[in-house]
Amino acid sequence: MRHYHYLFWFMYPVIRGARTTSQPATCDSAEDDDYADLIDLGVGYPSPDLLPLDLMKKASDTFFQDAMEEDLNYGDYPGDDRYLDSLANFLTKHYGVKADPENLFLSSGNSQALDFICANMAKPGDTILVEEPTYFLAYRIFRDNHLNIEGVPMDKDGMIMEALEEKIKLHKPTLLYTIPVFHNPSGQTLSDERRKKLIELSQKYNFYIIADEVYQMLNYYEEPPRAMGTMIESGKVISLGTFSKIVAPGLRLGWIQTSSEIIEKLTVSGVVISGGCPNHYTSLLVKTAIDMGLVDEHIENIKASYRAKLEIMEGTLQTHFADIAEWYCPRGGYFFWLKMKNEVDTKKLKEKAEELQTGFQQGELFSCNGGFKDYIRLSFASYNESEIKEGVIRLSSVFKES
Repeated sequence: MRHYHYLFWFMYPVIRGARTTSQPATCDSAEDDDYADLIDLGVGYPSPDLLPLDLMKKASDTFFQDAMEEDLNYGDYPGDDRYLDSLANFLTKHYGVKADPENLFLSSGNSQALDFICANMAKPGDTILVEEPTYFLAYRIFRDNHLNIEGVPMDKDGMIMEALEEKIKLHKPTLLYTIPVFHNPSGQTLSDERRKKLIELSQKYNFYIIADEVYQMLNYYEEPPRAMGTMIESGKVISLGTFSKIVAPGLRLGWIQTSSEIIEKLTVSGVVISGGCPNHYTSLLVKTAIDMGLVDEHIENIKASYRAKLEIMEGTLQTHFADIAEWYCPRGGYFFWLKMKNEVDTKKLKEKAEELQTGFQQGELFSCNGGFKDYIRLSFASYNESEIKEGVIRLSSVFKES
């Protein structure tokens, strides 16, 4: 059973506590009653049953058998060599191209890495190009770094290169942010041809590509295109990866994969010189889990679970939304992106959805210019199959009555 509270302007729910029959709720009973039956398909994080306590316990037990006091000290600047070596082997296996530890930099997950890159690779007033739509919480990071944001339209193969080149000529960007595989929110994947063209344009017009590859390993059917982290030889690609979606968000651990020249620039950042690597201890636990084969095993388990959830959501949408919306069925990741046929402003239906103990993210959140008002994003990651089905049914009544 979940308990939620809402914070910040975007009303984004976060898990506050979890109750089982043997564990008391952390919220008072009144709040319990309010949220006991909430199925908010707008949230995008793993369901509690997919968070691997046993995996982390096994890794911790093994790590502490040979741990040294120094393992609790500040870590090396780009990351502990042991972690980077194991991470390189892990990426080589999953990306199918040899990864070099010299091209890796430890992060605290993709949000921290994105902010870190913006702070160190751009200056206030610079322009960053983004897909239109894109991950809505990234906008706050870009604005915190005082970057100008310009959107580039997408189609079924990702960012449209002709439109991109026009935007490049007009705005002369320093950075470009893309979610190239199982895009949030659209679920689309940037084609191989367009990936190559994107890199060509970055070299021609001298900007850096930040590739948020958070869903690269969460493919549920065919293999996705080669990760952009395997295309760093141009010197223009900065790939961000994270264990948040493939192990657990609470680890706050990930990586940056890029050229050695960019790694050197990041390493002399003041925050790195002062504080060392951002998550040294946790990186050693995850390194142990990788070496034990636990992470690979967990990825296979969650992929099977997410595929089943995806297919439940797709089937329920076909039954209850086919006459009121259209969408693309994703092949991986977390999200469905629905366009309502009656061009309703979905933001205005949030309150009605809450009254029915359900929720969604309105499309306008994902736009840099107020577009996509008639879209919604749904996630199948955070609930079990029966809850997903019930949540979609509740939502259908919200939109059919609009």
